[in-house]
Amino acid sequence: MRGALERIGRADRALGAFAEVWEEAAAERAAEVDARVAAGEWLPLAGVPIGVKGRHGLRTAGPLVAAGCVPVGATAVPGPGTPWQTWGLGARGRTVNPWRADRVPGGSSAGSAAAVAAGLVPLATGSDGAGSVRVPAAWCGVLGLKVTNGRFPSPDRTGLAAPGVLARYAADAAAYWAVLSGRAVLSGAGPGRRPGAPTAVFSPDLGFADPGPEPLALARAAVDRLADAGAVRLSRSGAPVRLEDPAPAWFAVRGSAGASAARGPRGVNDRLLAALFERTDLLLTPTTPDPAHGHDGPGDRFSTALTWAFNLSGHPAISIPAGVGADGCPVGLQAVAAHGREGVLLALAADAEALTGFRAPPGTSDCTYI
Repeated sequence: MRGALERIGRADRALGAFAEVWEEAAAERAAEVDARVAAGEWLPLAGVPIGVKGRHGLRTAGPLVAAGCVPVGATAVPGPGTPWQTWGLGARGRTVNPWRADRVPGGSSAGSAAAVAAGLVPLATGSDGAGSVRVPAAWCGVLGLKVTNGRFPSPDRTGLAAPGVLARYAADAAAYWAVLSGRAVLSGAGPGRRPGAPTAVFSPDLGFADPGPEPLALARAAVDRLADAGAVRLSRSGAPVRLEDPAPAWFAVRGSAGASAARGPRGVNDRLLAALFERTDLLLTPTTPDPAHGHDGPGDRFSTALTWAFNLSGHPAISIPAGVGADGCPVGLQAVAAHGREGVLLALAADAEALTGFRAPPGTSDCTYI
């Protein structure tokens, strides 16, 4: 806890990842954890400092706190009037991307991704209603897991949002999932050494999106590394994945029109995805169509173009670091699995990490607790 607060004190004035820092409450919680451990109690995440998304994030962090985590602060979320939710607003101003201060970290789990990428905390919670965990994970070069919609309580009345986590390392994300789900996650046995590697289909655009050449090329190269190492069995045959553009349905569900207005295109995609996951374990895509944009905004581009279909369908999805572009900013590879198959996503993340390691933003520190 003290180490995390020291790092936040040194770095967050420039980063803007935290809206609030809870020094006194964190100290009290850490002392309580120490006392419980000294009394012989086993807490699976004893003493791990975490950031929680937004000022009300403690409402959904209960399982992590019960497992021994120490919340050290509320991470930044977008301020009012920020289109597409790709900004963050910390206690001292805007949240910046740890890789380039003139770029945004993504959103709406902006501060959580920036804090994890910069090594301020090893874990931070998020929530994902259109890509709000996966987009900032991709742009900050960390892992971002969105769990199956409806599996755990969510304050979102539309059902589009699901809990999630931002983490530097696959083992840390797996530890989060083990606590949240109550089940252990089998780690990847290492590329080429696990029998029955998952089958996968790569889609560059889901049939409707228009990704830029560099995010697409880096995602494709990440897929090829996984396939060449035997971590996935890539299908290169069959019809390409062609979903309906989810934008109209997503806005209908989110807006006043309600879920009934989205029933047609949503039902089409649900049937297509159900058929897809009958024949394959994983759907792989770029996480975002573009790299991180500047603080002046994304223009007319939807950073969520490749993510929000799976908020409507409810499938679990993860963003895995795919590489760093010519502008010095990371992009991600998105993996999607059948409902309830988060463990497959986390095993893939472990294999990807074993192949490439973790690459930290320049000038940031490491933090490994789990």
